[in-house]
Amino acid sequence: MSLTLDPPPALLNDAGISGAPTETVTEGGLRYFVNEFWTAGQRQAHRLHEVSYRACFKPQLPAFFIARLTAPGATVYDPFSGRGTTALQAALMGRRPAANDINPLGAMLLAPRLVPPTMDEVRARLDTLDLPHRPGPMQTPDLLAFFHPGTLRQIAALRAHLLERVARGPLDRVDAWLRMVALNRLTGHSPGFFSVYTLPPNQATSAAAQLRINAARGQSPPPRDVAALILRKSASLLADGPPPPHPPALLMTRPAHDTPALAAGSVDLIVTSPPFLDIVDYRGDNWLRCWFAGIDPDGVALARHRDVAAWEGFVRGAFAEFARVLRPGGMVAFEVGEVRRGRVLLERHVAAAIAGLPFRLLGVMLNRQRFTKTAQCWGVANNRGGTNSNRIVLAERVA
Repeated sequence: MSLTLDPPPALLNDAGISGAPTETVTEGGLRYFVNEFWTAGQRQAHRLHEVSYRACFKPQLPAFFIARLTAPGATVYDPFSGRGTTALQAALMGRRPAANDINPLGAMLLAPRLVPPTMDEVRARLDTLDLPHRPGPMQTPDLLAFFHPGTLRQIAALRAHLLERVARGPLDRVDAWLRMVALNRLTGHSPGFFSVYTLPPNQATSAAAQLRINAARGQSPPPRDVAALILRKSASLLADGPPPPHPPALLMTRPAHDTPALAAGSVDLIVTSPPFLDIVDYRGDNWLRCWFAGIDPDGVALARHRDVAAWEGFVRGAFAEFARVLRPGGMVAFEVGEVRRGRVLLERHVAAAIAGLPFRLLGVMLNRQRFTKTAQCWGVANNRGGTNSNRIVLAERVA
């Protein structure tokens, strides 16, 4: 079937938060809808979202679509879920969350936040574990580049406890929470993390590179109280309370093109952001988290596409599965950001990928936060050269 470029007026009627009308621009055969749909000033999201992960979008993005395109109880799905922003936001808004990620870390980071324990339960479990005095195997000396020996012994004890529990069956919600918080606190650049100063918590450097950082900064890993830091982060995450009652979540660890646990026609809305070519090294960024969680990163078939033709084929396979799981009239909001400083416009490759599939292409929504002229939307780069706008391909499942 041919692709049409019909605007989605119902979605955009009240979209511009500044009061300015949405600009419509046609370029490269695509219709773009340009406005300030959400801003940095709106980033006061629920505290449960405050878990770091590489290349994740802000909760305001899925919230925008969930509010306008679904009703309470609807199923909202993210096939490339990462830290689980879409699914968690769906739960917070009373929808049924469904999430999938090829890396088991995705479910580990998301599931505990959907049904969190209380602070009393977290405190009682940590008291029982008594990490400073719990016997645990000292891990590879390489990790001493990040952690004080006493801190590493506590981390190793917690890791040994969790892996022993996993070997006996699924973790209860308290241990699952401890694992999630520990995964988030392993390394970072403030005293709130287990490590000495290092890269931001959404990525981990190698032990050799960390030794160079230590030498350059004249630093050595200080002792940390692992339980105290877990309690501090837990209190922050739980400050806004748990999600309200919502339908049970469906969490999967699968390739996005093969999700048999999702019934045909069961999804109302997909909000997602796929891996972008080869610009993010998810395996390298998460090697330390994988170690703590007992995941063999070589056994995770992460997608890294070094050319747009391969990426386009990957996207087509995903959309073929989207066509199966979406109900007729269901929508896809497919965020592709900006790559290579705007020289590669991935939305055009998405349009090519879905040609012939049962989707109606509505256009590309461009969330513009800082720019005042439409011309500045094409190929812009911020002062740091990274992603600075959201480009979202909008497609509707047709019967």
